[in-house]
Amino acid sequence: MKEFLVTLIAAVTLTACGPVDDGNRVVGELASERIELTAEFSEPVTEIIVAEGAVVRAGQPLLRQNDLRAKARLAEAEALYLQSKARLDENLRGPRREQITAARATVEGATQDLEFRQSELSRISEIHQRGLASADTLDKAAAALDASQATLKLRLAQLEEMLAGTTVEELAQAEQAVNQAAARRDAAQIDVDRHLLIAPVDGVVDSRLFEAGERPGVGQPVLIMLGGDQPYARVYVPEILRVHIVAGMKARIFVDGLDAPIAARVRWIASESAFTPYFALTERDRGRLSYVAKIDILEQRDRLPDGVPVEVEFELD
Repeated sequence: MKEFLVTLIAAVTLTACGPVDDGNRVVGELASERIELTAEFSEPVTEIIVAEGAVVRAGQPLLRQNDLRAKARLAEAEALYLQSKARLDENLRGPRREQITAARATVEGATQDLEFRQSELSRISEIHQRGLASADTLDKAAAALDASQATLKLRLAQLEEMLAGTTVEELAQAEQAVNQAAARRDAAQIDVDRHLLIAPVDGVVDSRLFEAGERPGVGQPVLIMLGGDQPYARVYVPEILRVHIVAGMKARIFVDGLDAPIAARVRWIASESAFTPYFALTERDRGRLSYVAKIDILEQRDRLPDGVPVEVEFELD
């Protein structure tokens, strides 16, 4: 009897110490999509609105840069737009009544001057025929008459232009100038707005890389966000289990520190294999290939921290 009890205890001990065959369980960690918010302008940071670790919503302001230079360009673009619009309005209205009256007065004056030059040339011609005026004087009177005729033609053409109004081509050019100025104004407004960094999605501010007063370079990351209301489980599926895992499959996530498992669903699994990371290796699996999978948490709960080790159990048929 004593020998039987010793043998039974040894068998139970060996069974407890031996590996448990959980064929549908895989290991990994909680992770979130990493979002880098970069600076589009090399301007000093004037205000950091949120702290590291803060939960933010999409559209919430995070950080502000000095925008005085951008606002000056916006004011210039706005002035050019108003100038172009006023010129278009002027072309649409056409010449003012006062301008047409002035043009008619210049035509009348040119007509009277032409009549005077004609009578002057006739008088000098008679004097020249009597031998009392030189040929040079006659030539000057003829030249003055020609000049007076040209001036009258010019004034008549200017009056006809005013009476005809603005042409279709001139209106089209004025309209396109207004559109061009409006586009420049809108672009300047976008530049002003982008001096304020806002959260593109819901998530958590993970870290900030610049402090107030520092000047980031163009394209440098300024803030790092972790996107989403909850992290997902990034796990590594062994090759033998890959054919059974599909997107949409239900699963359970076992998180270190939580007693109860969390309901989850497979979002995506890689089609190409990769080497298993060091923390997912056991003696049995070392050196094998695996497939990265992302498992979404379905429960509504407080956000779990990133980087916590987890195990995922797939609900296989």
